[in-house]
Amino acid sequence: MATATTSAGVAMREVQVRRGLPREPGGEPWPAAGTAFVAMRADDDADAPTEKTAPATVEPAGAPSTDPASHAGPSPAKSPAPRKSHQPPSAAIRWAGAIAALAALVVVVVAGSRWLLSLDGVAAFVDDYPGTTAEAQRAGIEIPAWLEWQHFFNVFLMALIVRTGLMVSRQTRPEAYWARRSDPRTRVSLMAWTHQALDVLWVTNGVVYAVALFATGQWQRIVPTSWDVFPHAVSTGLQYAALMPPSHAEAAGYNALQQLGYFTTVFVAAPLAIASGARMSMFWPAGWTRVPVSAARSLHFPVMLYFVVFTVLHVGLVLSTGALDNLNRMYAGSGADSWVGLVVFPASLVVIGGALVAVRPIVVAPLGRVFGIVSGR
Repeated sequence: MATATTSAGVAMREVQVRRGLPREPGGEPWPAAGTAFVAMRADDDADAPTEKTAPATVEPAGAPSTDPASHAGPSPAKSPAPRKSHQPPSAAIRWAGAIAALAALVVVVVAGSRWLLSLDGVAAFVDDYPGTTAEAQRAGIEIPAWLEWQHFFNVFLMALIVRTGLMVSRQTRPEAYWARRSDPRTRVSLMAWTHQALDVLWVTNGVVYAVALFATGQWQRIVPTSWDVFPHAVSTGLQYAALMPPSHAEAAGYNALQQLGYFTTVFVAAPLAIASGARMSMFWPAGWTRVPVSAARSLHFPVMLYFVVFTVLHVGLVLSTGALDNLNRMYAGSGADSWVGLVVFPASLVVIGGALVAVRPIVVAPLGRVFGIVSGR
């Protein structure tokens, strides 16, 4: 076939005109036989023979097709019909599924624990180790006034620390910044400064608690002094799992499971939170890089989760094992039959809730200006 070039420099090649059905029955295929020029593609070969297209034939309606390809199934060029997109379950459905799974797990745990307690060997083990050690009983059952106030300050500060810590982890563009007056160029977000200031108050409160704990002998409540604490803790855990907690007389002092829990919280989790938080804080010297900040960050968040879970379990046990008496011991210093604890406890929750709502840049900024420079974006 011939080739040509247009005035615009476009290469053209001559091709056979494709012919279709006749315009009139019995007539010639249309259009008339001939050739035409079309633009050449980059991969066209001008010298290659042009493939001729055979005239189309019309088969009678209803007649079987003589084309073998028509019996080979659908044409591969045709794309399959689009499938309906899978809609993920709604949040309500996911929550309902999670609650149902948790309820089923609770039923299994309770039924299994009660079955174990029905066995003679397990029942004898619980009789030998009812759950409360003699050392914890000797520490007394009354809580001194200083411990009541320290307990409230600890919960108050921890709630604010968790709140501000989550705010810092989620913020992308802080609303305000804080800097030392001695170094105004080094800034941190105002919420990060608030979080670390609360940490300092929490550590100070903890030091006061530790000193008073050992000075008054109250350390015996939470520091195990005998290996018997472990079988007692297993026994207590089994009784709690079966929803058959130790009797009130046995639980007047801290049982073994409480003792191990408080010991772990005060002497393991708290130091880990302080050490990892200090490494991530602005107080850490810039040249001390032997401990990577990534390691501290990976430890700090799980420790925070531990404190949250411990607090939830602690409050749950207080309310489910004699709420009136337990709250009186915690807030009134006595197990007498009164309503003081039941009044003070909700009031303390209102104070904590109000503080959680108030901890925001517009409220914290005036306090930040007392100790440094607060600036906007």
